[in-house]
Amino acid sequence: MESSDRSSGVDVSFDDNARVVRASAWIADVHWNEGAPDCKLTQQDPLQVHTYEPQTFILRQSPCANFEANFLYLLVGSDKVLLIDTGAVADLKEMPLAKASLPSVQVVPIDLDKVRAFFGFTNWPNGIAHVDLGGRTVDVIPTPGHNPTHVAFYDNRTAILFSGDFLMPGRLLIDDAAAYRESALRVADFLKTRPLTHILGGHIELNAAGHPYRFGSHYHPNEHRLELAREDLAALPAAFESFNGFYARHPNYILTNPIRNLIALAIIAVAVLIFIVWGVRRLLRRRRRQHG
Repeated sequence: MESSDRSSGVDVSFDDNARVVRASAWIADVHWNEGAPDCKLTQQDPLQVHTYEPQTFILRQSPCANFEANFLYLLVGSDKVLLIDTGAVADLKEMPLAKASLPSVQVVPIDLDKVRAFFGFTNWPNGIAHVDLGGRTVDVIPTPGHNPTHVAFYDNRTAILFSGDFLMPGRLLIDDAAAYRESALRVADFLKTRPLTHILGGHIELNAAGHPYRFGSHYHPNEHRLELAREDLAALPAAFESFNGFYARHPNYILTNPIRNLIALAIIAVAVLIFIVWGVRRLLRRRRRQHG
């Protein structure tokens, strides 16, 4: 069976299509924890847990615990469980997952060679690795560009792409623009022959109108929806072709290179300082002539 609903970003092709579409509608109706204007005056649960379907859970860290307000994804198989992201807080009170003490837990390293070895990549970044959870296979796709070790996960059970910081309704922080564009093309090509219900990223940093919240804000009223669609991914390579290297806004995400932006601001600040010094010196010389 096949069903397509462009208004909700649903584009699926499954035998159990009805279950998947229903789950997709559920996520669209979720009101995620938006934090508070004054977190000290507002009691906040550290984690919001949403059951997408019986073996897939979406966890949203409270914006009051950390402004990044990470989204974590728990995928359950018959043998193993995969947790995508660990959150931004290590404090046991603010991150209940930190209390968990489970046997046989493996944490993915952050070094590129170790990431490749952990997942079993033989052709980075063009190969695809696989994680077998037992009756549930998750494909691992290299997506360097945000950082050299970044990966995205495609879940064959739900047809969701868990994109992390690679693609989300927020600031796409670019470390290597060429690698980022190639990653976008690679993921789009991978999904060309596969169903896709949603693209779920690691954060929401935009409001419903597409404007970013102030950096460091613990309050996100009227948030952009979490889920993105195939069209957002398809538009990403072209967005990089026209990217000026500093900052570019698009309807559902923003391209930005924070290092270049900081350098540009530093240059502007130095130029302004030089201009001020020059102006002051010129003024002092003029006063000397007048009193000389």
